[in-house]
Amino acid sequence: MKQGYLSQYFKGVAVKRLSAVEAHPEKSNQHEFNGVGSLAKVLGPAIPKQKFDATFLYLNDDDPEPIESDGFVTWYDARENHPTRSENRLYFPTTTVSQNANEGDLLLIAKKPDDTVLVIVAEAGSTIENQLMWLMGESDITHPGFSVKGEIENDQVKLDFVSRLILEQVGIEAAETDENYLEHMLHLFNGVFPDTATLSRYVRDSVNINPLDDPDAALVVWYEREFIMFRTLEEHFLGSKIKDGFPSVKEFLDLSLSVQNRRKSRAGSALQNHLTPIFKAYGLKFETQGVTENKQKPDFLFPGASEYHDPAFATEKLLMLGAKTSCKDRWRQVLAEAARITNKHLCTLEAGISENQTNQMMAHGLQLVVPKQYHSTFSTKQQGWLLSLKDFIVFAKSKQT
Repeated sequence: MKQGYLSQYFKGVAVKRLSAVEAHPEKSNQHEFNGVGSLAKVLGPAIPKQKFDATFLYLNDDDPEPIESDGFVTWYDARENHPTRSENRLYFPTTTVSQNANEGDLLLIAKKPDDTVLVIVAEAGSTIENQLMWLMGESDITHPGFSVKGEIENDQVKLDFVSRLILEQVGIEAAETDENYLEHMLHLFNGVFPDTATLSRYVRDSVNINPLDDPDAALVVWYEREFIMFRTLEEHFLGSKIKDGFPSVKEFLDLSLSVQNRRKSRAGSALQNHLTPIFKAYGLKFETQGVTENKQKPDFLFPGASEYHDPAFATEKLLMLGAKTSCKDRWRQVLAEAARITNKHLCTLEAGISENQTNQMMAHGLQLVVPKQYHSTFSTKQQGWLLSLKDFIVFAKSKQT
């Protein structure tokens, strides 16, 4: 197991596509995955029979949260007493996850360091399916059996910011922290959690990078660094609260909810905070949170709200850019934020968004702006449509010339 690599979280991983009989088995208490011969590399020997506690997840593009069930999987050799033959089998119980699965969905089975098993079913053609395939280094799966990576192969997969975000979607807390900066931050911020703008400035001041050299790289480096600094502070402040315990379930739930809400709100704010100095460095005229129709507030209006509301100002010189770390269905919110602008833009750090979703975006006149480093997680067809941050800046500059 190597820190900062996939093997830190998974001893072994196997992926395949669900067959019809696996997705829709006859009604019974247990069902069987097929093509499991290579799973010994993940689950170990099938003799004697092993029963693993398991968490089952079903993910798609429509539901905001995964469908989750707890259960078990049983790994054994049905021919244990045969002198020459072996027939390994992997059984699983009926769960809400198996009831949602369909033929062609991606199945991922991972053994974790605590010897529990994670069973993930990702809807075929979904964003999370693309992301998991990319994380596991799989471009396509056509053969009926499992494609397997053991711990040695997972030792070669170094995790980056995008990888960690993908793992968090499947319940793996993979955030990186840096204790070397903790004491300095606590002193600088007077022992309290700083607001997002303050933390963003601190991050930019601590990283020597010029956005004029490469705006895509600057955005990614700044955002990744803030992600690490934020989680370092969060670990410090939450650690003491968790250590002290909770007098009631309500207080525990309240804290959990506040943590999740803070993470979500800061993620989007941090992206906007780091885009702002990049646009300023390039001399672009823009306004953040300028008010449009029905009190909508786009993240960025180019050149600004006064020009937007001036009927004499040429519509073709107006641009709007939303900023969302991840899309899901939230990209639709951007569509209503500036009615005067037909073709809108959205900057995101989400990798491998499905073709189904990007086709919908195209149909609604929305174009994605994605840092160049992440374009390889999209299909060749999608890459021809994506804009890098540098591409968007050049386009915005042409509108203001």
